[in-house]
Amino acid sequence: MTRTPELDAALRDLADDARRGAALVALDFDGVLAPLRDDPTAARPLPEATAALHRLAGHGVPLAIVSGRALANLAERAGAPPGTRLVGGHGAERGYIGADGAFEPEPFALSPDAAARLAALAADLGRLVAGTTAWVEHKPASVVLHTRTATADDAARVTPAAIDAGRAAGVDVLPGKDVVELSVLDVSKGTALRDLRAELGVARVLYVGDDVTDERAFAVLGPGDVGVKVGDGPTAAAHRVPDPAAVAAALTHLADLVATG
Repeated sequence: MTRTPELDAALRDLADDARRGAALVALDFDGVLAPLRDDPTAARPLPEATAALHRLAGHGVPLAIVSGRALANLAERAGAPPGTRLVGGHGAERGYIGADGAFEPEPFALSPDAAARLAALAADLGRLVAGTTAWVEHKPASVVLHTRTATADDAARVTPAAIDAGRAAGVDVLPGKDVVELSVLDVSKGTALRDLRAELGVARVLYVGDDVTDERAFAVLGPGDVGVKVGDGPTAAAHRVPDPAAVAAALTHLADLVATG
């Protein structure tokens, strides 16, 4: 499965607005710009994708990377060009890449109540994974159960238990690919995308995502927007590509269209 004629047509239609700075190109990181890795610290964007983003930025196209990763972790790995907005923690943290290429985070702090709930959740998940092959990641506003490298038996046992713990605590539960994220803030990629659209004053949005959590972003797209799902699975996106290599090719095609329009 490669780019479809329908996606090519949507990108051609988007290019004029993108060239005028009136269309935002927003993407998830893992599984979209970067191939999925069992070790998240090993994930890096494909060079072709990075080159296409730098070309788009050079033509004044607004860019954003919207990820579940902690913001500092995302900024370290994204390879994003100056001006790119970065969103971490599914919308909990925000920042951007400055004109000098340095990462500039926006201020972030939890309320005492939220911090206490986060600490309690971290303790609960720590007890849950003790003695198993699953592990827990700690973020500024959430804790994440990871089961990608866990045994099937451990994953089958701890995943529903983590979901139950989050629901019992009354926090936002975000199941994804071999992860369950429990956030003490009511945030989502959809909310983040709506905020970015308003702040940048763009008329249209291209959003590319691969996970269940990206469906919240696809859900806020409207007429004239372009949603692209990477990989298999049900989706609200109108278009689909198979893998990050195809994403890189689509971004390169869009950069060509913007450059030659």
